[in-house]
Amino acid sequence: MNADRIISMILRRLMNAGINKGINLAANRGRDPNDMTDEERTLAKQARDNATRGRKAMQMGRRIGRF
Repeated sequence: MNADRIISMILRRLMNAGINKGINLAANRGRDPNDMTDEERTLAKQARDNATRGRKAMQMGRRIGRF
């Protein structure tokens, strides 16, 4: 395996982790879940679930686009 493929694989994993962390931070609106009310926690969980559904839909779209 080439060194450039290994480096790109590692960078892709780091980018994906950073993107997921940013989406979760945006869903929580930058607040700690311990400081939120029950209603705000529920809304943040819904936002995270919607983001997960969106990521999976994008993945399915890319998969379908390859054919």
